[in-house]
Amino acid sequence: MAAFIGALAADALAMPVHWYYDTAALDRDYPDLTADRFVVPRNPHADSILWRSQWTPPGPEFDILREQAVFWGRRGVHYHQFLEAGENTLNFRLAVELHRLLARDRDHDPERWLDHYVAFMLEPGRHRDTYVEEYHRHFFTNLGAGRKPINSGVRDVHIGGLVPVAALVAALGPRHPDLRRIVRVHVGLTHKDDEVLAAADAFVRMLVRLTREDRRPEDVRAVILEEGRDWISEAKVRAWGRAADAGPAACPDRAVVGTILSPACYIPDAFPAALYLAWRHAGDVAAGVLANARCGGDNCHRGAVVGALLGATSPMPPPLSAGLRAMHLIARGEA
Repeated sequence: MAAFIGALAADALAMPVHWYYDTAALDRDYPDLTADRFVVPRNPHADSILWRSQWTPPGPEFDILREQAVFWGRRGVHYHQFLEAGENTLNFRLAVELHRLLARDRDHDPERWLDHYVAFMLEPGRHRDTYVEEYHRHFFTNLGAGRKPINSGVRDVHIGGLVPVAALVAALGPRHPDLRRIVRVHVGLTHKDDEVLAAADAFVRMLVRLTREDRRPEDVRAVILEEGRDWISEAKVRAWGRAADAGPAACPDRAVVGTILSPACYIPDAFPAALYLAWRHAGDVAAGVLANARCGGDNCHRGAVVGALLGATSPMPPPLSAGLRAMHLIARGEA
């Protein structure tokens, strides 16, 4: 649960500065971004590309944008403009729904989850996020074309596919004998890309090792390097660390995430970037989730990895855990 809450907190902290690629604008617009409280998103968003985003539902019964559609095609609109401080973005809100469903059913049934997912996305008022990621749109386009939900996923290469992993581990437990297969099946419902599935498997192996025993913060680094060997190496993270040490004072890690590695959402750079941030800030979840947020780009979905790995072994600052709005949903349990 600590890992899952860490992921949720990393997302909520990054939410106001999600998809800022102009870090000078990020610093200007959010000088109050710290690790001891959540802040609200503000319009205009300096790097918003909603003005060039569009989607036409295959029919009114498949419209997942609904009242938010009027904001698509406009300049400066914040992707998460209606969320409150400490609230989670859509993919993490779905991870909470997944956790609640599994806590109730004590079993993972892909078709039952997909029924819940479809109902959630189509019910007015279930979330207030303006942006609906690409894989959701493709899924409902396929659904509207007559495909069954189990066949409506696509080959999506974004790190957002890793968001449900910590929820699955928290709900089913790290000792579940079929956990790795379940993670692969679940992620593959919407993200059928081989690299995303490989990253999900590496991520779940890390979480299992970090949550099955009484781990120390320094163990995070060893686990990341051992289970993430296809993505990073000790030589790389140490070289990246040296680059960060000489990096900008405002956020040294921008010398790596944003310079050496792309801060964007695509898994080949996004997953190593998340692993690097967790490695560098091992033992200090507050510093790690703040650095992730301040690096900009797809910091919300990188936060699924950074927050979970650091949250598994280091305590969450009380202001963040207390201010996380998803906590009351998790406590209620029912889906």
